[in-house]
Amino acid sequence: MKFLEGNTVGIDLGTTFSAIAMLDKDGNPTVISNADGREITPSVVLLDEDKVVVGPSFERISVADPSSIVEAIKREMGNKNYSVVYQNKRLTPEFISALILKKMKQDAEKIIGPIANAVITVPYYFNDVRRKATQDAGKIAGLNVIDIINEPTAATLAYAWSKGDFGRTDIKADEKTIMVYDLGGGTFDVTVVRYTPTNFRVLATDGDVMLGGLDWSKRLSDHLVEQFRRKFNADPSEDPEALRNFQQEAEDAKRDLSTKMQVPISVYYKGNTLSVSVSRNDFERMTADLLQRTKDTTELVLQQAGIGPGQLDEIVLVGGSTYMPVVEQMLREVCRKEPSRALKPERAVAEGAAIHAAILQARHGVNSSGVVDALQKRLKSVRTSDVNSHSLGIKITDPKDRSRKINHIMIPRNTPVPHNVRQKFGTNTEGQQRIHVEILEGDAIDPAACEMIGDFRVFNLPSNLPKGSPIEITYAYDSAGRINASAKELTGNNQASTEIVRSGGMNEGQITDALTVLQNEYEVE
Repeated sequence: MKFLEGNTVGIDLGTTFSAIAMLDKDGNPTVISNADGREITPSVVLLDEDKVVVGPSFERISVADPSSIVEAIKREMGNKNYSVVYQNKRLTPEFISALILKKMKQDAEKIIGPIANAVITVPYYFNDVRRKATQDAGKIAGLNVIDIINEPTAATLAYAWSKGDFGRTDIKADEKTIMVYDLGGGTFDVTVVRYTPTNFRVLATDGDVMLGGLDWSKRLSDHLVEQFRRKFNADPSEDPEALRNFQQEAEDAKRDLSTKMQVPISVYYKGNTLSVSVSRNDFERMTADLLQRTKDTTELVLQQAGIGPGQLDEIVLVGGSTYMPVVEQMLREVCRKEPSRALKPERAVAEGAAIHAAILQARHGVNSSGVVDALQKRLKSVRTSDVNSHSLGIKITDPKDRSRKINHIMIPRNTPVPHNVRQKFGTNTEGQQRIHVEILEGDAIDPAACEMIGDFRVFNLPSNLPKGSPIEITYAYDSAGRINASAKELTGNNQASTEIVRSGGMNEGQITDALTVLQNEYEVE
């Protein structure tokens, strides 16, 4: 890992809002305000005629062409089929995310000076392709991405650090078990972590990269559209501008319902105005299935972690969508404990990323923002261990049905890493000349429903090799996220292997070209 000259920051690249933070010389993670004086920046990009505007005001959005507005780009990370055409160029999710990162970087540099290195957060449930895309976005924005950290891990760091005992070697190593419930604007994670002052390890995690506050807002917006359609026999969803206004009213009402029992809503379209009153109970009823999805995941993770009701020391809420009162109510019922608001949900992940960045600096002998020696020592003492968030499998012929292929799980998700496993298989045909190993990421039995993250072949097997001859497959997952796989044909000792380090996505040449385009052709406001 190489650190460049300049400040090192932690960045929460969120679906709806993003934040950037840094550890100050006293060891306090501090979120750096943007040019508007706000600690969070909307993850919205307006591709205007002559410039790019990141986090535009609602007033500016309301008069813009809806087709020029890009939102929730995080949900498209790693999607090779998604792009936006702007000024005759095809902008990928990585490039659009880089625009957001560039805006945050340039705003923060006006306060703290040049920024060179960054830790960027991702949902725990992001697969390898999405993680690589996030890393690429940081590079395109001109950042030296020293690590990608899981959002719940970052939140746990922020929580433990805020208690004042994390990194302390002079106090009793009492063990605590906490659950991080992270419901953001577009993604959801729940993670159980066990930690002491100098070590923390993830016990279990699960989540959904397509579930977040946006879905609650959409449910209310769809309700308003349907009410309008019934009353006036006109469909606002046919007009992108009108639909955006309906969505904005729904978003505002959703936020208000977190503190009020009832809110009035007025929406206008084609000379008609719909005025309705929506109660918190109404809203909770129409979104009950969304909350149930988070409840099911929470119960599953607790089960996988071996944690029963009442056994958690703390429930930490992260993500702006946790302000909905029904979330706290559900967690009280499931965990039999009052959720904690020790952290500011919208800042915690960025703060944790900044702490992780400082820990990495300390481990590599890089002085973090002039911090004192005692703090450097405290940072160095922290050790972490993780689990894999996605199963690793291999495509094999189904022993029960030779006509089809299946995904055979080698390393199940929520396995502590580093981890390695060795299993024996047999050749499929008489006289087989080569072996093709396809490495799959995912839990589905159908290989087509999984992500193939790498493959390799073993050639020149012995002639006249009988069907079912033994093949030994080894999978290894190290603590840095690198995946190693090898295959050995045991009769003739032919073997081959591969290492996967966030492969796929953009290559270095494409990243360099995109960085040049971003620096020279796009003014970000």
